[in-house]
Amino acid sequence: MKIISVKSKTQPYDVVISKSALTKKHLQSVMAKRSKVLLITDSKIPKKHIIKVKKIIGQYSVSLHTYLMNAGESSKSQNVFFDIQDYLLKNRFERNDLIIAFGGGVVGDMSGFVASTYLRGIDYLQVPTTLLSQVDSSVGGKTAINTRHGKNLIGSFYNPLKVIIDLSFLETLPEREYKAGLAEIIKYGLIKNKKLLNYLFANEIKVNDKALDALEYIIYESVKTKAKIVSMDEKESGVRAILNFGHTFGHAIEAHHNYKSFLHGEAVAIGMLMAAKLSQFENHISEKQFNFIKKLLNQYNLNYKLKKMTYKDFTKHIKQDKKVKSGKVRIVLLKRLSNAFVTEKFGQLNFSRAIKQHLQ
Repeated sequence: MKIISVKSKTQPYDVVISKSALTKKHLQSVMAKRSKVLLITDSKIPKKHIIKVKKIIGQYSVSLHTYLMNAGESSKSQNVFFDIQDYLLKNRFERNDLIIAFGGGVVGDMSGFVASTYLRGIDYLQVPTTLLSQVDSSVGGKTAINTRHGKNLIGSFYNPLKVIIDLSFLETLPEREYKAGLAEIIKYGLIKNKKLLNYLFANEIKVNDKALDALEYIIYESVKTKAKIVSMDEKESGVRAILNFGHTFGHAIEAHHNYKSFLHGEAVAIGMLMAAKLSQFENHISEKQFNFIKKLLNQYNLNYKLKKMTYKDFTKHIKQDKKVKSGKVRIVLLKRLSNAFVTEKFGQLNFSRAIKQHLQ
């Protein structure tokens, strides 16, 4: 078992990582003196996992409620947000009650945003069940919902009381979703963690086979990297922005395909390759370093093709990205491997070339 403490000026919290992290012992500190608990989950979570969670919560003297969302990005909507708020109000949840987010990134983002706004803020616990949510959305306090104008445009920064990463939930995770989570893990290696990057390059068989020691290591290193970054910059006013490596392009891909054709990690994988190519065109990294990145993504079968998207489609969606400031696109590039930076200064020709090289 590994525990990472995330520092925060508002609410510090621990991230617990192990094969059997979800236990009464690890829930004890967050369940104390609760009257009601709302378990928010979705329709894709295997029933045996929901039964397991309910059994553990049932050891406490609380009134347990469950809200089941439809699985998928479309549920991260204003309609679902207000429906959950209405459920809490109808059932008279109070400030000392608790929300538990049990699912992937959509469930975690929605639960956190609901918790941050209901009665001006109630406590919530993150229990992420996908690899992507375990290393990304469950840590850092970002909560949000989508709108027709773009992804994550309405939200808040609101930390959970605790994050419990139980590796056993990954046993039932579909292979496609597992690969999408690996894209975010590779991102941490590329922006900050050279040790993780080298491990991923040298241990593809163990990682692809979901060997327990490999899983625990790459998740721990990823969360440790993110925790260090968000502790220095909780509201994304500085260094935290490097976590968006590949995301400006990735969000454009997701939005253009109405969040249906590509999983988030898949879109980010394409976006990272574009950002790496732009880094090369801008003479920040060498062709050899770019080829290393491309090879690493290929090792984990993160080599997706864009068939129905034009350069004009990209620029349309990128202009609506929340990272655009004063009309200027801010991109995360690489100075070298494991060293990222944010910039508005890059050649438009190089920008267009980096995108067009990946279009078919």
